[in-house]
Amino acid sequence: MGKIANNADFWAGVMFVIFGAAAVYMSREYPMGSAMRMGPGYFPHYLGILMILFGLGIGAKGFFKGGDEIGPWAFRPIIVLSLGVIAFGFLIERVGFVPSLVALIVLTALSGKEFRLLEVIILTIVLVAGAVAIFIYGIGLPYQLFWWY
Repeated sequence: MGKIANNADFWAGVMFVIFGAAAVYMSREYPMGSAMRMGPGYFPHYLGILMILFGLGIGAKGFFKGGDEIGPWAFRPIIVLSLGVIAFGFLIERVGFVPSLVALIVLTALSGKEFRLLEVIILTIVLVAGAVAIFIYGIGLPYQLFWWY
């Protein structure tokens, strides 16, 4: 058995297979239902199967085809993206949906190598408007928009 051609794709495929198998395993106790009347186990079961299939494809590609070597760890994106998600979860109950979403978007934008203020402002406005329309007014999630409203 030879050397794996592309470590990044191979291990990403292994990760997909493991998470997919875990989803299928954990959803086995829930009723499946049917495509017309989905039970609580339907979505995680079939999503797990899709993840396994994607993982097998990505892993096979990484095993047989060459690619870029894995570079050094990028700690800034890992830390800043994690802080963004933590800030959103911490702030949503305290200051409301809109300010916590703004914090999430700005922090995730800071995780990249380029930060253009005008682009981030436009992106924030569009994403916040879309999220409020979908999650607050469309689905009806019970979050306050702001701490005062």
